[in-house]
Amino acid sequence: MYEFYMAVGYVVEACMRRAMPGVAVLAAGLFFIAGCSAPSGGSAPSADGIGPITLAIGKDNSGWLQGVITGWNNQNPGQKVTLLLLPEASNGQLAQLVANLQAKSDLYDVIDMDVIWTAEFASNGWIIPLPQSQFPLGDFLKPAVDTAMYQGRLYAVPDYSNADLLYYRKDILAKAGKQPPKTWAQLQQLARTVAPKYGLYGYAGTFAPYEGLTVNFAEAVQSAGGSILSPEGTMVTVDSPKALQGLDFLVNGFQQGWIPKVALTYEEESSQDAFAAGKFLFLNNWPDVYAALSVPGPQNKVYGKFGVAALPGPDGTGSSSLGGANLAISAYSQHQLTALNFIKYMTDLPNERQMLEQGSFPPVWTQLYTDQSLIRSHPYLPVLEQAINSAKPRPAITNYDQASLAISSAVYEALTRQKQPQQALSEMAGQLTQIIRDG
Repeated sequence: MYEFYMAVGYVVEACMRRAMPGVAVLAAGLFFIAGCSAPSGGSAPSADGIGPITLAIGKDNSGWLQGVITGWNNQNPGQKVTLLLLPEASNGQLAQLVANLQAKSDLYDVIDMDVIWTAEFASNGWIIPLPQSQFPLGDFLKPAVDTAMYQGRLYAVPDYSNADLLYYRKDILAKAGKQPPKTWAQLQQLARTVAPKYGLYGYAGTFAPYEGLTVNFAEAVQSAGGSILSPEGTMVTVDSPKALQGLDFLVNGFQQGWIPKVALTYEEESSQDAFAAGKFLFLNNWPDVYAALSVPGPQNKVYGKFGVAALPGPDGTGSSSLGGANLAISAYSQHQLTALNFIKYMTDLPNERQMLEQGSFPPVWTQLYTDQSLIRSHPYLPVLEQAINSAKPRPAITNYDQASLAISSAVYEALTRQKQPQQALSEMAGQLTQIIRDG
C-alpha cells in the first residue's frame, strides 16, 4: 500500500508541475486534485485543484465564522469560500452529509464533522487522507488529534475540541459553606440536601433519548473505570460491573429524586435554559454554555452566580466524553488544493484564538490554554484543558449512529424503570454486538 501511495504521489507531482509550476506538491492522499484521476462517480477536478469551494457546517457552529471567511475571501478572490449551513442537530447534519456523499456529489468541499464520524467517513471513502507534515499536530491537543486519525492515517484536522464540565451555583454553595463536589457521593449529598433548601432541583444533564444521553452514559461508565467497546471498536465490553456502577449512578439519581424526572426531556439547550432560569444547583454541559451564562439578561438568573469544575467520579475527578469537530475534504471535491489551504488557514493560531474569543469554542492549540489574557476572559480554560486531556472518545465504530441509538434507547429504558439496569446493559450489549457484526 505504501508503494502505491508513493507512485500516486509521483503522478500527482508531475501533473501539478505541468499545470502550475512552483505550486507546492501535496503528499499522498490528495491524489485527486491534479486531474489525473477522479473519484469513482465524481466529476473530474480542475487540473490544479484550485478554485471556489464550499464549507459545510452546522448552523449552530457558524456565528463566529463570517469574519474568518471574509478574511479568506479578501485574500483569495479566485478561491472564495461559500458557507453552506447544515441542520443544527448532529443527527440531521449526519443524514444530510451521508446522502450527499453517497450520491458522490461535489456540492461540499470542506466538511465540518463531529469527531465521532471520522471512522465512518474514512472507511467509506467519502473523505481523503491528508498530509500530516503540513499541519502543526504537535502543537494541538493530543486527544483532538487522535479523533482525526483512522487506521494510522490523518483523515481530518482538528477544528475545536470539547469536554463536558460541571456547572454549579457558586452563590448557593458559598451560602451553605460547601465546596464544589469532586466525587459522586459529594454530588449526590449536595443535590439531595443543599438544593431543596434553596428551592432548587439537584442535577441536570442531557437525558432525553438521543446522542446527549449516550454522552452522559459514556461519562458515567468510563468515570467508573468501565467502557462500552474495546479501543478498536471490535468487541463489546459494556456488560460489566464497572458499566453497571455507572448506570446505577444515573438510575439512582432519578429514583432518589436529586435528578428530577423533567430532566428526562432535556437536550443541550433545554438543560442550559433550565439552569439559566435558576432551577438547578448543578448542570452537566459543554463549555460553550459558559459564554451564554456570562451575558446578563432577563432570562439569565445565574449571571455572576455560577462556577465550573471537572466532572466528579466515584473516587475523584471523573472523565468526560470527548467532543469537538474536525475538518475534512470530500473525495468528490473539485478543488482539493484550495480546500486543504483553507483548512490550514481556518485552524491557524490567530483564527483558533478568534474562534474562542468570539464563539467560545475550545481551541485545539495547547498554548491558548495557558495564555493569561485568555484565562482572564475565559477563567474556565485550565479546568477545560484538564477535562479534555482526561476525556475519552465515544465508541470508535464505523456505523456510530446505529450504536448511539442502541445505547441511548437502552439507557433511557433503565432511567424510566422500564427495565432493570442489568437487563438494559445485557440487551444493549447484544444489539451492539449485532451492529459490529453487520458493519
